[in-house]
This record gives sequence, structure tokens and C-alpha cells, in this order.
Amino acid sequence: MKFADSNGVSLYVESSGHGAPIVFVHEFAGDYRNWDEQVRFFGRQFKCLTFNARGYPPSTVPEDVELYGQAFAVQDIAAVLRWANVESAHIVGVSMGGYAALNFGITHPDMARSLTLVGTGHGSDPERREQFLRDSGELAERLMRLGMEEGIAHYANSPIRRRFKEKDPRGFDAFNRQFAEHSALGSSLTTRGYQMRRDTIYDLKAKLEKLDVPTLIITGDDDEPCVNPALFMKQTIPDARLWIVPRTTHAVNLEEPDLFNRVVFDFIAKNEQLRGGSHGA
Repeated sequence: MKFADSNGVSLYVESSGHGAPIVFVHEFAGDYRNWDEQVRFFGRQFKCLTFNARGYPPSTVPEDVELYGQAFAVQDIAAVLRWANVESAHIVGVSMGGYAALNFGITHPDMARSLTLVGTGHGSDPERREQFLRDSGELAERLMRLGMEEGIAHYANSPIRRRFKEKDPRGFDAFNRQFAEHSALGSSLTTRGYQMRRDTIYDLKAKLEKLDVPTLIITGDDDEPCVNPALFMKQTIPDARLWIVPRTTHAVNLEEPDLFNRVVFDFIAKNEQLRGGSHGA
């Protein structure tokens, strides 16, 4: 196994392909395996880096909630780049990983060639905020009390997954089996230390206005908690474009992998050309 060191926390990393680097950052319910369709596609012309966040074995599972949070997520992406010996990369993140990618671009714009933010902003809308925090707190408690398989039952079948279940029942079942393999402790502490403490998208307004990284924002039109935050990011980030995907919920890369791959490939390839490089640079 290959691990990147992030100030004493070991992060499991996989690398595939050659060319300009792309770092794929997974969502709360996922792990590095959720990017398989993207690695197969992008690995033909790009160097693909996937990793498991802290709290997701075989990466280290810190036992202190204070070792989880947005700053650590940003630090961990930087550690993956150092491990791969690359100075900058295209960063693609879904949901929790989208938050990490966005904040990485804000704090390390010189290391982010572009940002692709998918299903990012859950819990941001003021009218949904208290419910988001309440649901997250209950999830963290259930995980510790019941373990993964029972603890995630409601979460895994939430409305933001319904299109995935309709379009690809087998893929949906495989996704949930992988989710159930995660660490209950790591998932609970990630919820408390990262998900519940992160800024809303609207809290980041001043930083978004200054973000100097080409950004592609992607959301499913049925991923209701993320639609308004996506529109806000499009209106606020100077160099942003927005793709709203019809009849799609949260994890667009899993629900519509072929379409997702083509759109994101075009975005990243164009930005490589604007940088004056090639896919192999």
C-alpha cells in the first residue's frame, strides 16, 4: 500500500496514468473507489490521484475530533500533491470533497490548476441549516451506537440518492456496501468535526469573490440542497461556469459517469491548453 504523510496522519493514495495531474476527492459516504469510472477514463491522458480521507481506512482514523475539519482536509490534499511530487493539479471533489477542493483553491490557488465542484453546499441554505445540523448530529450518534450498517440505513436512502437508485440499482447497492465497510468512529468524527463545523457557501462570499482559479460547478437538478449554493457560487466566483444536470441527484459522477467524464474532460483539457501545456505536461 502507498501512503502520503499529512503531519503524522497516513493517507492511502492510488496513482494511475500519466500526464497533467488530477486529484479526485471523495464524498462523506464514499472513498477512493467511487472514482473508478473517472480513473479509467481520465487515466488515458492524465495522471489520476485518488485517496481516502483521514478517518477512512486504510488511512489513519484519528480518535480526536479536533483532528478533523476543513483545514485538515485542505492540508491532506496538499500532502497528496507532495507525495506525487507535483506542484499543482486539477482538483475534482464531490460533496464533502467539493468543500475540500473549494477551500484548497481558496488557500492554495497556485497549487490548483482548476476546480470541479460537484454537489457542493449541502447545509448552506439558511432555511435548511438547523435541520442539516440536527440530522448530522443524529447520524454521528447512530454510527457510534449502532455501527455502520445499521447507522447509515436512513442516510443511504435519503432523497438525494433516489435518482442513483433508479438509474443504477446494482451500482447503488455496491455503493452502500462500500459505505458500510467504513469506520464508524471515523465517519462519526468526520460528521462532527468536519461536516457540522464547516462554513456555509454563503459564509465564504468574500473569499469566493477573490478566487482566482477556473471553476466548474456541477449539480443535479434534483439535488435540492445544493442547487441554490451552486447558483450562488456561479454568480460569485469570477471565473466560474455552472452545469445543472437534469433528473440527477447528488453524486453526478456515479449517476451519469459517461456524461460527467466528457464534460469534465473538456473543461480540464481546455484549461491545460490555456496554461500553454499539454495533457502530458
